[in-house]
Amino acid sequence: MTVALDAGTRRLAAGPLHFARFAYPPNALGYCGPDDPAALIGHTSAGESGPDLVALARQFAGAWPYLELIAASSGRADPLDEAVVEAYWIGNRLLHRVQPRVFAAHLAGRFEARAGRGFVDLATLALLGAVPHHNFHVFGVYPWVGLLRAGPALGGSAVAEPLRVLNSCRIRWGRVQSIHNGLAEVAGRALEWDGRALRLGPTRVEAVVCATADGSLAPTVNPGDVVAVHWDWACDVLSPVRLDALRSFTLRILRMTNEALRRPVAAAVLD
Repeated sequence: MTVALDAGTRRLAAGPLHFARFAYPPNALGYCGPDDPAALIGHTSAGESGPDLVALARQFAGAWPYLELIAASSGRADPLDEAVVEAYWIGNRLLHRVQPRVFAAHLAGRFEARAGRGFVDLATLALLGAVPHHNFHVFGVYPWVGLLRAGPALGGSAVAEPLRVLNSCRIRWGRVQSIHNGLAEVAGRALEWDGRALRLGPTRVEAVVCATADGSLAPTVNPGDVVAVHWDWACDVLSPVRLDALRSFTLRILRMTNEALRRPVAAAVLD
C-alpha cells in the first residue's frame, strides 16, 4: 500500500508543509503550538502557505525562535525556508553556520532566567559545539533528562515516563515494514537509560500514523522506506543523505547530553 499526497498539497511540498508535518503531532496532543491543531491541516490541505500559516508557525514557541536563529545565521530572510526547516528537524549544513557564542547568547535570552544553575550546562553545550536542532531542545532544554537522573530517588515510574517522552519527542528514524489502514509498522532503535547515560537500544517495531483522512500531512510512504518519526507520526521519507544527517546530529547531541549528565548540574527548563 502507498499513501500519497493530493495535488493541492504537492504545491506546498516545501518549507511550510515540511514544518507542518513535524509540528502537527505534538500540537495534536496539546503539547505546543496553537489551540486548534486542525488549523495546520486545514491550511496545508488547501495548499495555503501565506501569512495565516506563518502566524500558526509562530505560535510554536519552542521551534520558531530556532528557525529565526538558523535563518539569520545563514543569511536567509524566511524562517520557513525549506533548508532552514530541514536544518531544525533533520539537520544540515546550516546548523554549522550558527556561531557557538551566538547560540549561547540565544539560549541565554530564552532560558537563563528559568534555568537558574542549570543554565551553565546549556551555555557550555552551546560553546562546545551544540547546534539548534530539535533534538538538542528535547535533550538539553526540556526537563526530562534531569528527571531521568533524579529517577532513582523518586522511585516508581519516575524513569519510565521521562524516557517515554524523550523517545517520543525526539525526531527518530526507522524502516517501514508494512502499511495497513493508515498505520505503518516501523522498525527503529529506542532510547535506553542505564542510570547514568542514554543510548540507542536494539531495534523494536512500533506502529505510527502515516495518513490523515484527507491526505494533507502524509508523505508518500512505501514498505522499505526509512522515515522520520515524531511522536506517533511518520513525518517524512529520508534519503540516505538525510538519514545520515539525522543520525549523526542525534548521536552528537546524545554524546554531549551524556557528558553534561556527568557534571553536577543538568539543565531542566521547560519552554
